[in-house]
Amino acid sequence: MKLNYKNTLLVGLAFMSIIAFWQLYDNVVPLLLTRTFHLDESLTGVIMAADNVLALFLLPLFGRISDKTHTRWGKRTPYIFIGTAVTAVLLSLLPIIDNGFYAGKEGFFYSLPAFVIVLGMILFAMSVYRSPAVALMPDVTPKPLRARANAIINLMGAAGGIIYLAFTAVTFPKSKTEGLEHVDYWLLFVFMAVFMMACVIIMTLTVNEPKLSEENARIEKEHPEWDLTVEDKDTGSARLPKPVMRSMIFLLASIALWYIGYNAVTTWFTTYISVLMGEGLGGASTCFLIANVGAIISYIPIGAMAARVGRKKMIYFGTLLLTASFGICYVLTTTADSVTIPMYVTFALVGVAWASISVNSLPMAVEMCKGADAGKYTGLYYTASMAGQVVTPILAGFLLKNVSYKILFVYATLFSLMSFITMTQVKHGDVKAEQLKGLENFEDI
Repeated sequence: MKLNYKNTLLVGLAFMSIIAFWQLYDNVVPLLLTRTFHLDESLTGVIMAADNVLALFLLPLFGRISDKTHTRWGKRTPYIFIGTAVTAVLLSLLPIIDNGFYAGKEGFFYSLPAFVIVLGMILFAMSVYRSPAVALMPDVTPKPLRARANAIINLMGAAGGIIYLAFTAVTFPKSKTEGLEHVDYWLLFVFMAVFMMACVIIMTLTVNEPKLSEENARIEKEHPEWDLTVEDKDTGSARLPKPVMRSMIFLLASIALWYIGYNAVTTWFTTYISVLMGEGLGGASTCFLIANVGAIISYIPIGAMAARVGRKKMIYFGTLLLTASFGICYVLTTTADSVTIPMYVTFALVGVAWASISVNSLPMAVEMCKGADAGKYTGLYYTASMAGQVVTPILAGFLLKNVSYKILFVYATLFSLMSFITMTQVKHGDVKAEQLKGLENFEDI
């Protein structure tokens, strides 16, 4: 049994567009809210958490709806294409509103409420297709190969983030934005809209979802031992036995905790170094760029290591490394006046840690479910991650404003350590793939 790398790479194009979008959202939207619309950190945190509130309800909903969808294009592809198209169109409106508000143009369209409404529509469109996009990988990949496949998917996502960050670093360096009262980000938003559509169009034209899903369903029928569910006597549907459900609950708790720590940094780091060091978007983008490079370099080795030693041990490694890296970031950012080389090295380690976590956590969640319910359990995975991300922009923003900006990495360190503790209680979903030898690993590329 071998992973088809070509198909996995093409499926990963949807995830590439998603991650690129969230890099833009997390890095730029807080700047627009605080600098153009002059909102304080707490209110900005509330707005930044809105996507996570929507996601709590919409991600499991559309994951489950897509499970039951049957079209000539498959279960997931229609949601991915339509959701991306709507997002791309709306995305191009945000800088127009922002620039118009700053220029003092009259009319509701150039107002904060209009900006928030368009932002809400974008977040709804993203919620429609995010679960289907992520559920597509387990739909077309046998269970023992999902850690490797998820490594490829995450590699594609990191590549999308790097493309965004590189474009930002080149077009909006500190030398061009320092001292400006207002920065016009129209080019950045349009670039992202075009990039997202290009990714999804290529995926739609090259991935035959119905055929690949049918092939994977046939393989899973040949291996009933992979199914950890039992049949509910009352409804006849599949459900998790109590020990497996306990593992699922602790896994979801771990997911929420490490997202609380990590998302606090991705949301507030640009503002954080702006306040403490006088750095701007360019400095933060470079740090995130290096983190993404660290992740990209490590995705494939981590997927291979998970097949060898198990997914759970790799998540242990990731959560402990993330804890240590955030602790080091606290020391470095509170004792320097600018971004330094040791900071770059530490952010590379953050990327490695996050890769170890993200490559293995989704496969553990969907490992516990029946194949037909991949969308449902992908939705639960995202519900946990969104729950963490609902809390953290508001809580971290409150602490930054009322305690000190220096608390950011203390906060992130604590929650990363807590995620390691809860992860020790997860006892299921840790499947190892059959080991291949030498060039056999590349036969399907």
